[in-house]
Amino acid sequence: MYGLSDEEIAAIREGQLEAFAPAEVALLRMADAMADTPSNVNDELYAELRRHFSEEQLIELAATAALENFRARYHRVFDVGSDGLYRKGLRFKQR
Repeated sequence: MYGLSDEEIAAIREGQLEAFAPAEVALLRMADAMADTPSNVNDELYAELRRHFSEEQLIELAATAALENFRARYHRVFDVGSDGLYRKGLRFKQR
């Protein structure tokens, strides 16, 4: 399966991250910290991220999170809503 399941999306929304791997939890915490105003990836979180990812990987992951954060904030200016691609129960073909 490609992407997150409905249950995983619901767990993230509810802050229930126990079922995720430690590396995934660190990335979710990073994305959340980057969305704060001002963004704040503190030394403790960075050290946790480095236990799981190389510097090069973190550059790519942070750039992706920053781009999504940019798009979300940009779209709010123009009241751009969801395109409706996510619908509970929708399944995609396996890659």
